[in-house]
Amino acid sequence: MTDDFASRLKTEWFGNIRNDVLAGLVVALALIPEAIAFSIIAGVDPKVGLYASFSIAVLVAITGGRPGMISAATAATAVLMVTLVKDHGLQYLLAATVLAGVLQIGAGLLKLGYAMRFVSKSVMTGFVNALAILIFMAQLPELTNVPWLTYVMVAGGLAIIYLLPRLTKAVPSPLICILVLTAISLYFGLELRTVGDMGELPSTLPVFMLPDVPLNLETFMIILPYSAAVAVVGLLESLMTASIVDDLTDTRSDKNRECVGQGVANVATGFIGGMAGCAMIGQSVINVKSGGRGRLSCFCAGVFLLFMIVVLGDWVAIIPMAALVAIMIMVSIGTFNWGSLANLKTHPRSSSIVMLATVIFVVATHNLAIGVLVGVLLSGIFFAWKISQIFRVTSALSADGTHRTYTVEGQVFFASADDFLAAFDFKEVLDKVTIDLSRAHIWDISSVAAIDMAVLKFRREGAKVDLIGMNEASETIVDRLALHDKPGALERLMGH
Repeated sequence: MTDDFASRLKTEWFGNIRNDVLAGLVVALALIPEAIAFSIIAGVDPKVGLYASFSIAVLVAITGGRPGMISAATAATAVLMVTLVKDHGLQYLLAATVLAGVLQIGAGLLKLGYAMRFVSKSVMTGFVNALAILIFMAQLPELTNVPWLTYVMVAGGLAIIYLLPRLTKAVPSPLICILVLTAISLYFGLELRTVGDMGELPSTLPVFMLPDVPLNLETFMIILPYSAAVAVVGLLESLMTASIVDDLTDTRSDKNRECVGQGVANVATGFIGGMAGCAMIGQSVINVKSGGRGRLSCFCAGVFLLFMIVVLGDWVAIIPMAALVAIMIMVSIGTFNWGSLANLKTHPRSSSIVMLATVIFVVATHNLAIGVLVGVLLSGIFFAWKISQIFRVTSALSADGTHRTYTVEGQVFFASADDFLAAFDFKEVLDKVTIDLSRAHIWDISSVAAIDMAVLKFRREGAKVDLIGMNEASETIVDRLALHDKPGALERLMGH
């Protein structure tokens, strides 16, 4: 064992033991009702979500690339499985979970985690704000058509969460919120909705089992679309959450290792009767706010979760939902980037549009992948438009009027190719034309086609054309793709 590995092991696992263990306990309590709710969304027994949350949390703690991030069964992946469960049953869901994990491992090995660099800050902000809104909206069923005491308990829970840290931070305030509100509910015999009302908690440990499906191409074709969707959405949410935890903790994560870790967790989870999952921004924020920083916090969350549902199930069942609603409202408030509202006035309009579009599409569809995809596409369009504006062509005519030099400045690509061609006067009578590209860069086949067209049109009018000043990258793509020096080039280019 190298000194570097030993140091990293000590830091990631045992550098924050007390806070990691306590934070893991808080997260485990908050995971239980959510795992049950996500099971109901997918149309399966509550134990499927609970076993998944245990398995994924423990395995991602070991194999993932982001210490301090919580992974478990999630709504984002559960909603994708509804139709599969309805049409084919639980066993196909388990098989789809295994295949989704294999696809995620493949994504990690192919280094697709680096794709996160193409997600702009505006999309990240929109993603965070949308998740905050969705987390709050998910609490509304627990706040409608309920006894008035529920509102009092939620308000009391929020008071404990926000005021207790001013007195002491020795114990996470969300944990105290759960203990105090449960004690009050029991002492006064309050008729409030509890965790036990969400569904029956399992009383046995999960066991290894192979999904009971035919091992043939038909089965593969049935589960592949669902597995691919789960793999993409799961990785997207996990990598976005990892970036958010990076910012919260001022540390860096290994995105490709995270892809592999999520995949390993999902493969194993499918073999113990659990559904697919991924990173959870809400629980990750709870963990960080409660002091969790290392892998031990996620590991403890999974172990405590299994211990509580199997051994302490009767006690966990009496926790009032009001306590967990208060915690999730705190998460929602803490997750939302309130500064982004003020920034709408000062940030570039395009950035604000990207952020708002991401929020609107995520909230409207409840699909993180769609919202983020819209945001990334808009970011790309706005970026291409901005770059295409930083482009100009100037020219100078020789003293004898027979030689014109065009100087191109900026990026020549699909968005500026038309402006490039429009800058030339092909009808001017000249003996020679020089196109100076020393201040330009040629990016794609559209820009190479524009150069071809310019050269061939000048030649058609009888002028000799020289291309000068290309940098190495531009010269490489022009030499490989250009047609202007090949026989019949003009006819082919004009489509004749």
